[in-house]
Amino acid sequence: MDAIDAVLTDISDDKIDILSYQQFPIPPELQTQLRNASSDMNIHESSKLDSELGELFALAVNDLLKTSDVPLNKILAIGCHGQTVLHLPETEFPRTLQLGDPNIIAARTKITTVSDFRRADMAAGGQGAPLAPLFHDWKFRTSEKNRIVLNLGGMANITVLPANKDEVVTGCDTGPGNALMDLWIQHHLHVDYDENGIWALKGEVDHGLLDCFLSDDYFKATPPKSTGKDDFNIEWINKNLKSHGQDLSPEDVQATLLELTVITVSDAIEKYAPNTNEILVCGGGIYNIALFNKLKDQNKNRELNSTEIYGVHPDAVEAVTFAWLAYRRIENKTGNIPSVTGAKYPVILGGVYATS
Repeated sequence: MDAIDAVLTDISDDKIDILSYQQFPIPPELQTQLRNASSDMNIHESSKLDSELGELFALAVNDLLKTSDVPLNKILAIGCHGQTVLHLPETEFPRTLQLGDPNIIAARTKITTVSDFRRADMAAGGQGAPLAPLFHDWKFRTSEKNRIVLNLGGMANITVLPANKDEVVTGCDTGPGNALMDLWIQHHLHVDYDENGIWALKGEVDHGLLDCFLSDDYFKATPPKSTGKDDFNIEWINKNLKSHGQDLSPEDVQATLLELTVITVSDAIEKYAPNTNEILVCGGGIYNIALFNKLKDQNKNRELNSTEIYGVHPDAVEAVTFAWLAYRRIENKTGNIPSVTGAKYPVILGGVYATS
């Protein structure tokens, strides 16, 4: 929610070139509204945010094309994931909600827009997430080593890419990535994130609180599984603080939240992909030096590298993924991996919103 990642790609069946990438700002007031958005917000609030984000995404696209000096008729389609404000795959009526009206995007840009990527997978019995693994498989898999792609976004997720091509790709959300640390520092210091993890380094890990965090059922569940801020939020932190019953400094809580991300990511790798040789990291968490160094310590026998060394900037991986998935939708090709999401079969992802 810090900015809109906008990327211009040239895609064919066997390669992808990133022509341009930029981050388009989200106005502070809208950032606040999105961070406060929850499953109990009313229909007026959600529909207003849907329209606002549609307009903003369209501005981001038009600005990217202007700065890239690329004519409109060269663009096949826009892939827009949208901003997730609700994700409940395990309820009686599984559902997920991403805001950013694609009708507005198509109208303002005059470009066919592909959006609503998750719900086709959910309709087929899947979690609707994570959806990046098919792109990870296409772009980053190698027969030379067992790889994992680790996305350190608000939530953290892994894609397991075995060197043996006969083995299926697997993956899941491991739990919180940056989201809880961001929420905690926003609440106490009124800044967006803990730059380099410096605030966390001022505190000490409280192992009693860590045990409370780790007792959450999500960490015991087996894949396929996915999560979001419906499960992990400021109320979740406070509930565990209350259960722990000890007075801790905000810095100690931050240090413990960072440790939670490190432990849950590393445990998932050890449990589901113990033979991993290399971890490719993307997402905003790669810039949290304290987090990255602790992950290195927990995975001493594995290489940790940025996806950038293989041609995709770590900030741009998610945007590139949904550009590529939009390309597949236009080509009427499937976009999910059932062994990751739990869907009963592969499905074509996304709705196509044509211009008039």
